[in-house]
Amino acid sequence: MEEKYLISGIKNKNKVVFDFVFNYYYSGLCAYSRHWADDSAVAEDIVQDFFVSLWINSSKLEITSSLKSYFFISVKNRTLNYLKHVKVKEQYKNKVIKDPSVNYTDWTFTESELTGIIEKSIQKLPPRCREIFILNRIKRKNNGEIAEKLGLSKRTVELQISNALKFLRVELKDFLPSAILFWLLK
Repeated sequence: MEEKYLISGIKNKNKVVFDFVFNYYYSGLCAYSRHWADDSAVAEDIVQDFFVSLWINSSKLEITSSLKSYFFISVKNRTLNYLKHVKVKEQYKNKVIKDPSVNYTDWTFTESELTGIIEKSIQKLPPRCREIFILNRIKRKNNGEIAEKLGLSKRTVELQISNALKFLRVELKDFLPSAILFWLLK
């Protein structure tokens, strides 16, 4: 099939085209992801997440290279991001286990206590900043979607999220080690 037709079909959420592309590329993308992830289940999850994201965001699709290149580069980036996340979690876990000088029982909160503390801190944000932060971190909207929805520039959205994170790091510093706080608010 001609690539322009496939790209157009994906953009227009043509199920037949999407199914064709999925079936055509799925196994190759899984093998490609598995090259780095070294875990079949993880690789399949990454590729499936990619296709879900592709379907959801298809109208915003901008491919400047070939469809194949776009798919493989996207899956590679997602796999590397996953591996980065795993590495950070592992480093933190090792640090926590190896640091006997820190009394972690002082930081023990129930999930509901912690949720309440975080929610109160979020409520202290200025209204627009709070709205943008909630859309981004809780409702998982990307900066472009938020900017479009609220009629703001993408840069304004980025700045508001940055301001919210700075405020919350200061506001919550007494309740969590900064590494956990960074992980929760990232």
